[in-house]
Amino acid sequence: MKPLNEGTARMPPTMKFFFSPRSITARLITAVLAVELLSSILVVVFSFGYERHTHFHAFDVLLHGHADSILGAVQDADDRSDNLVLDLAFLHPFPDDVYEVYDSGEHLLGRSPNWQGLGFVLPLARGEFFDLQVNGHDYRAFRMKGSRLVDPADHGGKLRTVVILYGAPTNKVWRAIRGTVEFYAAGTLFLLIVTGPLIAWLLHRGLLPLRQLAALAGHVSVDSWRFDPPSSARTTPELAPVTHALESVLQRLQGSFEQQRAFVSDAAHELKTAVAVAKSSLQLLAMKRRSPDDYQVGLERCLTDSERLEELVAEMLTLARIEASPASGPAAGPPPSTDLAAALRQTVATLQSVADLRGIHIGVALDDSTPASVQVPNDDLSLLLSNLILNAIQHSPAASTVSVRLAIEDHAAVVTIEDHGDGIAPEALPHVFDRFYRGDVSRNRNTGGTGLGLAIAHAITTKAGGSIQLASELGEGTIATIRLPHRP
Repeated sequence: MKPLNEGTARMPPTMKFFFSPRSITARLITAVLAVELLSSILVVVFSFGYERHTHFHAFDVLLHGHADSILGAVQDADDRSDNLVLDLAFLHPFPDDVYEVYDSGEHLLGRSPNWQGLGFVLPLARGEFFDLQVNGHDYRAFRMKGSRLVDPADHGGKLRTVVILYGAPTNKVWRAIRGTVEFYAAGTLFLLIVTGPLIAWLLHRGLLPLRQLAALAGHVSVDSWRFDPPSSARTTPELAPVTHALESVLQRLQGSFEQQRAFVSDAAHELKTAVAVAKSSLQLLAMKRRSPDDYQVGLERCLTDSERLEELVAEMLTLARIEASPASGPAAGPPPSTDLAAALRQTVATLQSVADLRGIHIGVALDDSTPASVQVPNDDLSLLLSNLILNAIQHSPAASTVSVRLAIEDHAAVVTIEDHGDGIAPEALPHVFDRFYRGDVSRNRNTGGTGLGLAIAHAITTKAGGSIQLASELGEGTIATIRLPHRP
């Protein structure tokens, strides 16, 4: 004989779940069968009560009828004392039945031969039923008081009272009750045996979409994000929320993995390019003997390349720090509050020298009527504003104006930064917030950008629960709009 665990280990996975005590299918089947069993017990109990009431009510009616028959057998005796006698000539009681009859003077008129009797006891006016033991057997008896008219021709006759007691064994009644209850019990047991496996099969069949959904979700991996849930999972009310949640989670995970892969690939490419440029500068110096001035120029070029590499690494670390920090919420603790107007003034003052060198005027319009407090750390807010304002300065022509405006709209602090540069091509606008994206490589060469400034700005606003948008037209300029939750 094989061990039980060995047989279970060789079962298919669905069968293992079916027989597992923690299986939803097993729990549902157990619950349904338990409800069926309880219902069967209640049916048997109620049927017993109903049959007992019905049979004994009929039995009582029968006893009452036999007592009336006995009363009809009481006749006037042919004597001068107007006595009563019990005439059994036309009375044929059942052999196991018992009876006794008394007149009002407590004289016994007759009694069944198989019984010693109870003696005269005055009954209720309408009669009464009671149980008794006769020769060790259970009987149910009816005791009644009746009246007989004696000598009706003699001045209207005399009314004589008669007390009758009639009993019959109850074993036949109980056999009939037990037979009916056993029939109900056998019927419900048969239905339970038949419907039990059917219910188990139906439940197992009904949970098939859930197992299919789990099997499809189990095939999802880093290398394969294909997830096509069956239509039954989408149309089933209980599974539709789970299906939509799985699709949403997998889509976000896929986007996150693809974003990380793209970031690693782009970062490796950018670092490789920067290192190759620095290496080529050193190789040019080492190719032949040069004058001290040539070495000075070469070293300055290497220093510039190193500074660019350092800036790239710093911005990559900044972006990683922002994305790794927890979002605002109970787990992250109370978010810091920063005065947006003060941060704008400080950023403009810091970049004023860069704007002066390019001959660009920075126009600032702030709404000082309502303090603008936002839930963004001061360093991140300064980095966000400086990236966007510096980007506008670098892409603006000389003698132009960069406009910076702050307003409170619909419980949000809105910062608008507008320049009048060359603008951004429409096909490039959807990708401006991608990491290392360059719509125009020549512009990045002129400005020295790394392609991470707008990605950092987007990460900061998203982390704060806000939004950032760029609107641009070629030859007209670009407008950057930042919306951050306003905290009065």
